[in-house]
Amino acid sequence: MKKLLAACAMLCLPLTALAAESYTVLFKAQGSYQDVRDNLQMAIEGKGLKITSTNHIADMLERTGKDIGETRKVYENAEQFEFCSATISRHMMEADPHAIVMCPYSVVVYQVPDDKAVYLAYRKPAATKNAALKKPLAEMETLLSDIIKDAM
Repeated sequence: MKKLLAACAMLCLPLTALAAESYTVLFKAQGSYQDVRDNLQMAIEGKGLKITSTNHIADMLERTGKDIGETRKVYENAEQFEFCSATISRHMMEADPHAIVMCPYSVVVYQVPDDKAVYLAYRKPAATKNAALKKPLAEMETLLSDIIKDAM
């Protein structure tokens, strides 16, 4: 059991080496896309959050690519789940009403061609000088990270 938990912990580490841009926090999971996707959905709902939208990114790119003359397949599978936390969002917007742009939160699950790994990611909140906003942004990032770790 300890070996299994240690192996799981290794898989759940953020892949900062792959996250070349500061706007993303990236995780790499093993398993089938459908299993990881379903686990992500359950992890969100397990936190008492309601998914308000599921965006089928791979399908959209496939469909619209044909219309604009683009044929390269970007993703094998890719979906984005949108949701919000009433508590954290309230704290963010009380600290700064302009923080409304941070909602809804989103997490993505995807596979790229010729890569068996399944990736999960979220947008990293930008640094802020607003002291009152720092705590709710940290709470939001902890929530997103915990959701992904729960899914893995």
